[in-house]
Amino acid sequence: MTIEATTIPNLPSEMKAWEVTTPGPIDGDRAPLAFVTKPVPTPERGEVMVKVLACGVCHTDLHVTEGDLAVHHEHVTPGHEIVGEVVATGPEAGRFKLGDRIGIPWLRWTCGVCQFCRSGRENLCPNSLYTGWDHDGGYAEYVTAPEGFAYRIPERFDNITAAPLLCAGIIGYRAFRRANIPAGGRLGLYGFGGSAHITAQIAMDQGMEVHVLTRGADARKFALELGAKSAQGAYDLPPVKLDSAIIFAPVGDIVPKALEGLAPGGTLALAGIHLTDIPSLNYQAHIFHEKNLTSVESNNRRDGEEFLTLADRLDIHPETTPYAFDKADEALRYVKKGDIRGACVLKIGD
Repeated sequence: MTIEATTIPNLPSEMKAWEVTTPGPIDGDRAPLAFVTKPVPTPERGEVMVKVLACGVCHTDLHVTEGDLAVHHEHVTPGHEIVGEVVATGPEAGRFKLGDRIGIPWLRWTCGVCQFCRSGRENLCPNSLYTGWDHDGGYAEYVTAPEGFAYRIPERFDNITAAPLLCAGIIGYRAFRRANIPAGGRLGLYGFGGSAHITAQIAMDQGMEVHVLTRGADARKFALELGAKSAQGAYDLPPVKLDSAIIFAPVGDIVPKALEGLAPGGTLALAGIHLTDIPSLNYQAHIFHEKNLTSVESNNRRDGEEFLTLADRLDIHPETTPYAFDKADEALRYVKKGDIRGACVLKIGD
């Protein structure tokens, strides 16, 4: 049976959106972002279009805006923590109905036929595409996405609360799994922004001891309020040896100190898509005693489904700071400071 395209009546032909003009420092003399008017996109085969209700502001958006990540799409609209209402479907798209509230994440598409996709590791697909990097994202009034890569949003979460779950939450969950923390173990979190504060809740809700190491005094205070056992500077050693640790800060200099703080057999997971250079390591001090160092690359759809189910069951609630749609540049500057309380979210639609 052929599934026809559908759309709500009276969709506009133009929309407001942010786009990266010339990548560069968000706090520099020349703004890398512009607030523009552009055509409303049309969903292609197997795609849906949503009216964006909220979009989280992720550190990866900052990397795209400032040029830490190579340009994949000229004048791209950033944003990949998107909560929206389905207002149109393309041909052969039948998973969602008009009016459904769905989430559009970072992982936009994978090929489905490479060795990684066929072995359940689609996050390593060499042909993968990403929302807000390879294709226009959610700093806009409307956005399209392949329906197979979108998520249903648990009813308990409002739009602002749900947005950070779609990347900060999902990536944090994958990093948490990659860190191999034992039941009741001690977990260190380096950096304490959107992803780390959600990961901390997952760990503590499951009886684990969390130690936070981050540069921001406000972030350290927030970590203790959430229930962290300790909160110290990013280059400090933790007060106890850790079974596992995750580095969310994009700072390679922290790696040796984090490895030094691990107990024998411990695992350090690097959660970011971008990291500055890692200094040389001393085998005895940093690697010996069967310590493990691993990276985290994106996520697969199973991670997303598992995490959203877990977040619903545990009632994981991100701490959010809402920003008006036309203040996206201000939100990115706040994220760059690195001393934030939870996650920033753009409020875009009603």
